[in-house]
Amino acid sequence: MIPHARRGGIKAVLVIALAIFAGAFFYNVTTAGSVATSFGIATGNTLEGLVGAVLVPGARAPVVVSEEMVSEMRPGSVVVDISIDQGGCIATAHETTHSNPVYEAHGVLHYAVGNIPGAVPNTATYALTNATLPYVVALADGVREAVLGHPELLGGINVAGGAVTNGAVAKFLGVDLVSAAEAVGI
Repeated sequence: MIPHARRGGIKAVLVIALAIFAGAFFYNVTTAGSVATSFGIATGNTLEGLVGAVLVPGARAPVVVSEEMVSEMRPGSVVVDISIDQGGCIATAHETTHSNPVYEAHGVLHYAVGNIPGAVPNTATYALTNATLPYVVALADGVREAVLGHPELLGGINVAGGAVTNGAVAKFLGVDLVSAAEAVGI
């Protein structure tokens, strides 16, 4: 059971990447098993909100919430699928737009807008620029030098020196996988 959850009349919002209940954060979900069971939330119309945010770098997001699970939510509940850009992690979600962001399925309101930051483009651009500019400056000196100065970049390399370094990409293309460190010569 989610810590501090009240018995009877439970009001819960489940976030796939992070559960939020009564203003506190709990648990990281790392499996695609029964999400409700993983959090100890009983079925039978107890779940009022669901936010799905699953990312598998280089691949489609797995569907971790079935149509049956959504159909068991309370009527009027809300589903938000942040993963919709990568195919979605909620079976009943399909991509919507900022101009027409919601629809209803099984009595549950769905929000699955692709590119959510597009709603605030200036703010999103400044945030992205502030976060990435140091890496762009480092990359100007070469990939090898950038990785030596910023080891966290190594995990973001998909292709280097003519080699594919991302497992999902290599599998999709049917080519050999090479370690990113080997591809950049470190």
